[in-house]
Amino acid sequence: MTLGAFSVAIGVIGAFLPLLPSTIFFIAAAGCFAKSSPRLEEWIVSHPQFGPGVRAWRENGAIAPRAKMLAVGGMGFGFYMFYLGAEPDWPLALAVALTLACCAAYVLSRPTPET
Repeated sequence: MTLGAFSVAIGVIGAFLPLLPSTIFFIAAAGCFAKSSPRLEEWIVSHPQFGPGVRAWRENGAIAPRAKMLAVGGMGFGFYMFYLGAEPDWPLALAVALTLACCAAYVLSRPTPET
């Protein structure tokens, strides 16, 4: 229950901060509440703003096209800032780039929700 409440709090903050995702925290909260509070789980799943993303993930592992774009763009921006700020040696830069590329490939490989 505590972890679910914490996830909801971060999800709400993420709804207002452009670089912090919110849906993933609501997905985590719904998972936590599935065992501890079915009433709160139902609230998240049926929420008009966050519910569709949670349901799409649960039913098909689907990610909306806009969310994919923001996620991959955020990864690219994050790498750019890392590279400029840390000025890493090439092995570290390559390792981070490959890790982010794998994450981006996973996000892009997910189906899109049916509307």
